[in-house]
Amino acid sequence: MRTAFITGITGQDGAYLAKFLLEKGYRVIGLVPRRSTSNLWRLEYLQIADDVEWKEGDLLDLSSLTRAIKATKPDEVYNLAAQSCTGSSWEQPILTSQVNGMGVLHLLEAIRETDPGIRMYQASSSELYGLIQEPQQSEKTMFYPRSPYAVSKLFGYWMTKNYRESLHMYTCNGILFHHESPLRGPEFVTRKVTQAVARIATQKQTELRLGNIHAKREWGFAGDFVEAMWLMLQQKNPDDYVIATGSTTTVEEMCKVAFDYVGLNYQDYLVIDPDLYHPAEVDVLLGNPAKAKRELGWSPKTTWEELIHMMVEADLQRMGK
Repeated sequence: MRTAFITGITGQDGAYLAKFLLEKGYRVIGLVPRRSTSNLWRLEYLQIADDVEWKEGDLLDLSSLTRAIKATKPDEVYNLAAQSCTGSSWEQPILTSQVNGMGVLHLLEAIRETDPGIRMYQASSSELYGLIQEPQQSEKTMFYPRSPYAVSKLFGYWMTKNYRESLHMYTCNGILFHHESPLRGPEFVTRKVTQAVARIATQKQTELRLGNIHAKREWGFAGDFVEAMWLMLQQKNPDDYVIATGSTTTVEEMCKVAFDYVGLNYQDYLVIDPDLYHPAEVDVLLGNPAKAKRELGWSPKTTWEELIHMMVEADLQRMGK
């Protein structure tokens, strides 16, 4: 039986990845920081909370990570833990940099000191591209991060790449474009919209306040994207991959689809709030997943419209309708 060690297992991607690996017969171990109260609702939603083992440790504490890796002897490590909200990174730039930057380095060092043969996946982000340098972003596109979150992720990306090239460790970066699900936190725009739609449809809310509704984003299904993470660690040689749908839509179009699902006109409820604009906006992100399709055999299975419908339906169920 292969063993997978997942940081950030209680998050959206961690929960879907744990379910995916358990179905493949893996022993799955989740890292849990002592300083936090673990929120298991996503694992419980997927009905796998009792199937995961737990190991105490913290990305900000190298010694605890080293002990955790030694004790569990994983074949694969998936680093999904992060301060992952771009907006919040402006309020907490130092914490964001410590967790998303130094946390990656600590994990790489723990693996190097314990067993350099362990394969590691690092969750990178399309936010690295920021002020885009070409219309569609691939593994060769120059990075131009536009937030503390993106800058911190860039540090993690290059450390992962350096440990691979300099120390010959099997480390991969997955440059994932936006991916959502019913397990997304309400601080993210897709879930903010679908939750508001469900609340408005059940007369628990009267309006939806958003900032830049003309921003274009890709939205894939997290359940599809975690398969790509696993595939990266099954190849003969480690590499970095863009994981994306290859198509974009605007926040406004997403709102229309969400409200249409419950038979409402989004224009009757949407309020533009200038205070919700980011200090430096990223207007368009469009990934080129050609390499992942060619080398990993991966492509998304769920359309963005199906995804939004899935999320609205889940939020309606949570509202008791």
